[in-house]
Amino acid sequence: MAKGTGMTKVLAVGIGILTVSSVCGLVMMAVMYKIQIDNYPPVSPPPPIKPTVIPTGPPQNLRLPDHLIPESYKVFIQPYLYAAITNNYTNQSFAFTGNSTVRVKCMKLSKSIFLHAQDLNVTTVEVRKSDSNEKLSVISYKIHHNESNFFEIQLEDAMSKNGTYYIFTKFEGELFDGLDGFYVSQYTEKVKAKEEEEEEDEDQKRFLATSMLQPTNARRVFPCFDEPALKAVFDITVIHRPGTVAMSNAEGDADQTEIDGEEWIVTKFEETPIMSTYSLAFTVSDFKCIMTHSSTKMHVCARKDAIEAGHAEYSLKVTEDILKQYQKIFGLNYPLTKIHQIAFPDISVAAMENWGVISYQESGLLYDKYTASTFDQERVATLIARELAHQWFGNLVTMRWWNDLWLNGGFATYMSYFGVEADGWDLKDLIVLRETQTAFQVDSLNSSHPLSLQENDVQTSSDITELFDAITYSKGAAVLRMLATFMTQEAFDNGIRTYLAKFEYKNAAYKDLLTCLQKETKEDVEGFMSTWIEQVGYPVITIITQTGETSQEHFLLKQTQGHDFAWQVHIRYFKASELTEKTDFLKVKGPVRRPHFQLQDKDDWLLANINCVGFFRVNYDEENWNKLRMQLERNHHVIPIINRGQLIDDAFNIARAHRLNVTIALNLTKYLVNDTEYIPWESALKNLDHLILMFDRSEVYGPITKYLRKLITQLYDTFEEYTINGTVPEKHTDQYNQVNAISVACSNGLTKCITMARSLFENDKNSSNKFSIHPNLRKAIYCSVIANGDENDWEFAWEEYKRATVAAEKDKLRYALSCTKEIWLLNRYLQYTLDPSKIRKTDMVSTINYIAKNVAGQPLAWDFVRGHWSYITQEYGAGVISLGSLLDAVTKRFSTDVELEELKQLQREQEEKKQGIAARALEQVIERTEANIKWVKENKQIVKDWFTGEL
Repeated sequence: MAKGTGMTKVLAVGIGILTVSSVCGLVMMAVMYKIQIDNYPPVSPPPPIKPTVIPTGPPQNLRLPDHLIPESYKVFIQPYLYAAITNNYTNQSFAFTGNSTVRVKCMKLSKSIFLHAQDLNVTTVEVRKSDSNEKLSVISYKIHHNESNFFEIQLEDAMSKNGTYYIFTKFEGELFDGLDGFYVSQYTEKVKAKEEEEEEDEDQKRFLATSMLQPTNARRVFPCFDEPALKAVFDITVIHRPGTVAMSNAEGDADQTEIDGEEWIVTKFEETPIMSTYSLAFTVSDFKCIMTHSSTKMHVCARKDAIEAGHAEYSLKVTEDILKQYQKIFGLNYPLTKIHQIAFPDISVAAMENWGVISYQESGLLYDKYTASTFDQERVATLIARELAHQWFGNLVTMRWWNDLWLNGGFATYMSYFGVEADGWDLKDLIVLRETQTAFQVDSLNSSHPLSLQENDVQTSSDITELFDAITYSKGAAVLRMLATFMTQEAFDNGIRTYLAKFEYKNAAYKDLLTCLQKETKEDVEGFMSTWIEQVGYPVITIITQTGETSQEHFLLKQTQGHDFAWQVHIRYFKASELTEKTDFLKVKGPVRRPHFQLQDKDDWLLANINCVGFFRVNYDEENWNKLRMQLERNHHVIPIINRGQLIDDAFNIARAHRLNVTIALNLTKYLVNDTEYIPWESALKNLDHLILMFDRSEVYGPITKYLRKLITQLYDTFEEYTINGTVPEKHTDQYNQVNAISVACSNGLTKCITMARSLFENDKNSSNKFSIHPNLRKAIYCSVIANGDENDWEFAWEEYKRATVAAEKDKLRYALSCTKEIWLLNRYLQYTLDPSKIRKTDMVSTINYIAKNVAGQPLAWDFVRGHWSYITQEYGAGVISLGSLLDAVTKRFSTDVELEELKQLQREQEEKKQGIAARALEQVIERTEANIKWVKENKQIVKDWFTGEL
């Protein structure tokens, strides 16, 4: 036992020594590790390599993803339509088939393809590499039947970055009659009877197929990348029936061939320049054309009888003149080798600027010198000038996205006033009436929108369509006019040339335009223009002439808390004491004191915004308003013609916004007994017409009528000799005022006017020359007679309408028919708008608008629109562009709580159905109605007392 205990102690000592040694070793290792860490700090291991994420799902918003860029399209379209049915009607077919091959560049690794398609049956999809023609396996494809209209193709293997591919699709579609996409239109044509048969000429049905692809309808014809920035080259082939002619953007060659035992024409068109899908167009018809053989081949095409009657000759001449004018102004030649301009019986807009093949309503392109008014002729010239301007502004240089649509529409509208000068039309002063004052009305609503919106705020087709309005076109033109004056016209023109040259065949945003303009001037173009482009609305400048105190405020008809905006305002002004034009710049809201606006002399007055160049209204203290009125009454010639109109328009609208006593505006009209100029008269009549709309269903209307009768008599007498003799004055604006005199005098009960109208009408009925009334006067004369006449007068005009073959003549009669006070006739007329054989689809909206202008017809028109709202919005496809004008027209008189509730009910129904159609227009008319209700309640007695006091 003792021996064992001793061994244990030795073991214990050994273990102790080992333990101490181990601890020392560990300490030594820790010290060495610390030294090593200090000298060589550790490096984190590299993160694991993540696999590349290849997107497969649809984009988060309604815009196409950016991983594929189209470069070129090869498209075959085969409509099965016959232009004429001579035997069995059942042989007619409204189908079309086709195929498309689009070459794309892949910008990033992707297994998914997204383009657009709508209302198509896509039967085949193939994707191949462009270099090797190797076919990629397609897992699936489908059309998203929602607002995106995406056509999604999913691949088994990914497309490689920077690779190029061909996407081939075969598809089938239908030619609908909704005036959008690739649609069918029907009309009649006189066919001469064979002499030996001794029969009368007969009306024969004719059919045509044409396209309206703006803004988002190319996707309804073939699968495509249907966004304006995704430009590409197009190689189009149209296969069509013998006896028809196909037209497209480029020149084409036609060959006859046999397909499946049938004869067909194959028209292959030359490759287009790089362009947006919405500018593409194709037409199949049996139309005839006339042409000129200048450096650019110019064609005007229409129904055979219109061409043979010479109705295309004026438009052909004016096209050549205007094109030369633009090439000089823009410093760039028209880039295509030809232009086709085609007059269609049915088209949803006045005209469409497809590159090289422009579409028009017949009345916008055809001019019959025997039956057309000078206003018809002017309209043809103006419309051609606008569409030709689009060949540069829109087609050559295109906005990047629809939020900058004004770069197309505003420019084309503005430039048209210069284009028509090539044919001798001096219309530049009329821009104030037609664009500035028109835009003022819409832009004085909270529900208006800026010229340029944020891209993300414009997504759906409805969002895009709503931008085709007075802001885009009319405000765009007015603001460009203001800018050209601010930086001088010469500098502006130079900047435009730079802009077009720099961005030709490309896309631009509005800041690209401002950068080019900035190079031509020392003025701060971007600082000045950004406030007018990015901000909604416009200011009213208030000047207190006793102190010179000046301020600006957002002008709204229905004042809310408003927007805390300040515009950069360039004010041109002069005083009575020195009629020399001077300028001032207001950049802040104010009030700020402007000593040069302070009047020292009791007889002095101040006039600001000379020639209404600035896009703003001007309000003064009551004393200055009265001095300006007295000047007008003493010698109105001292104040420029445009400003005479501007003073009246500003005063009435400032009064509507509760910023001025309405009697000041009304007092300004009294001087008109001594003025025969069109611009001030038209400004006054438009604003007095608003009072009529507010009060023609109340006791205030009687005194208004008597005042207007007294006011118009002098103007009527000025033109009476011309009118009775069936002639018109030489000056174009006097011709407009002659019509104003007749319309206002007759509608307000001036006996000699009504007697004159009846006399001319009866002479016209009994004359062998059925156009014995001068075409300028025909619309006003017929309206007066039908308004004061009976069923027989209406029926006579209706028969005249049915017999008329010239669209401009039909338009005059179509308007006159709306003037009857007979409720049952107006109801019947409204029903006719649902029958395209009586009222063409293209004329439906304007006909309802005419009826709504009539106090007897307005409630009928409103009930009709409400009752047929679903039909109108569904049937009239691209016609939704006109729905804003329809809502505007049928609700112009709305000024009661009951009418407001009816509007809000329609809005609720729209929201319940999740329909965005004309949503902004509906919001605008609701806001206007609310403003009208408030104004009428406050001003009805004041207005009645004023008119009564003037009798």
